[in-house]
Parts: sequence; C-alpha cells; structure tokens
Amino acid sequence: MIDKHFSNMQRAEVLTQALPYIKRYNGKTVVVKYGGNAMTSDALKMQVMEDVVLLWLIGVKVVLVHGGGPEINSIMDKLGKKPTFIDGLRVTDKETVDIVQMVLAGKVNKTLVSLLESKGGKAMGISGLDGALLKAEMKNEKLGYVGNITEVNIEAITDLLEKGYIPVVSTVAGDSEGNVYNVNGDTAAARIAGALNAERLIMMTDIAGILKDKDDPSTLIPHVTVKEAEELKKQGIVSGGMIPKVDCCIDAITHGVENVVIMDGRVPHSILMEILTDEGAGTMVGKDND
Repeated sequence: MIDKHFSNMQRAEVLTQALPYIKRYNGKTVVVKYGGNAMTSDALKMQVMEDVVLLWLIGVKVVLVHGGGPEINSIMDKLGKKPTFIDGLRVTDKETVDIVQMVLAGKVNKTLVSLLESKGGKAMGISGLDGALLKAEMKNEKLGYVGNITEVNIEAITDLLEKGYIPVVSTVAGDSEGNVYNVNGDTAAARIAGALNAERLIMMTDIAGILKDKDDPSTLIPHVTVKEAEELKKQGIVSGGMIPKVDCCIDAITHGVENVVIMDGRVPHSILMEILTDEGAGTMVGKDND
C-alpha cells in the first residue's frame, strides 16, 4: 500500500489519512469472502493475508470465509474424476463431497490459517460442521450433495472472536442425519455475515464490481441500493455470473449486514483500499434510502 520510494513524511501522511477509518471499524465485524483468482496466485494470497492481519491488528474483528474450487478441481483431476457443473454449481456425488470436505476443511483451511499466523495473526480454522455452524438440506437431487442453508449457528465464530482469533471458515455444512454438503461460498458468507450483523461483507471476485458495460472497467458503478440492484438485474446490466453474486449481496443486507462490497480480488491490497481510504474499491451495495 505504501510505495518504497515514499519519504517518511509521506508514509506518515498515509497513516494519518487512515485514522478516521481505523476509528470507524475498530471493534466492528467485517466478513471477507475469499476465493477464485485471488486464491490461486501465491503473491496475491500473501497480500490478502497481510490485509486481514493488519485489520485484525487495528482492532477489526475479521472473519475469513473461503472457497477453494481450483484446489478441488486439481485433486479431482489427480483422482481421475472430471468436475461437472449445472448453472455454476458443482455436481457433488458421495465421492465428490468427500473430496470437497478433505480439500476445503483440510488443506485449504489449514494453509490459510498457517499463512495468517506467519504474518503475525492469531487464527483458528473451522468448517460449517463445527458447532453446527451451517445446517443444510439437499438443494436439488440432480446436484447431489449440494446444500441449501437452513440454519446458521454463530456461537463458534463469536467465541473465537471474543478470544481474539481470526476465524477461518470453510463452507461445508451438515444435517441432522450426518450428511455433509458442499455449500456455495458466496451464499455461506452472506448468511454468516448476516447472522453476525457485520458492518461489512467484502466479496472478492475477478471483476472490478458491477459494470454498466461488462467489457469496460471504466463503467464501474461505485454504489447501488438494494432496489437499484434489482432494477439493474431487470435491465440486464447485471447478468450471467453476476446475478448470483448480487443476489448474495441483497441476501446479506436482508439478514442484517450494513453494506456489501463486490471487488476485484486480483488488485493488490484491495481490502485495505476499501476499508482504509476515501476512494474504496469495487461496488458497494447498501440498504434502500427510504
């Protein structure tokens, strides 16, 4: 965030400008949904971990909710199993849900915990199965063990936050019969953020935010209300893969989140730009004004 050619005076000025935002977010809860392209680059991964730890050090209660689609695909490929998707959701048979649980709750989760610790953070990894954090039911028989969230129990997360940890949450869920489900990461993050009454949900994706012209990053819409977001869907400006992301934003706000930001996770230190600067990053979806 601070260029190596900055003078000490310039560095001090940058920190001073961040002070109002540090005051605003101190003691507040921010949920970060992390996955996709920002997760596949080692350099970007380290920068995201640095951002999370810095926010934690200044008193922000950060909850990191992660996916891991590329890692799941990689393991499936090694096992000779081809991924299949319907409407963007992974078809998850019994063998695949075992792989999902192993990769998300195991390798990916513990790697992120280790990286946060290496940057000076205090992190604890949990899954949606721990403390019955995420309860789910089968979304559609054609999709197999893909879960529709029916209940969120946040005690495990709040206990960790109270003890000063950064909770790192993998998005698998369970039911009363002991079945395990693969849950969409954006949906899980929205419901968790809502249950926590989070100040902000940050959704890291691979585009700048909501664009008037999907092929032109300069047409970024910096702020929309829930009603305006619904109207953009009707107009076709929000289309394709952005529809479920915007729906997750609306869902999060409906469940109690103050506002949600969709941002390009490929931009270095985009989290800090969003939280600690005037300009912010991406598109903020907020409550209706009336």
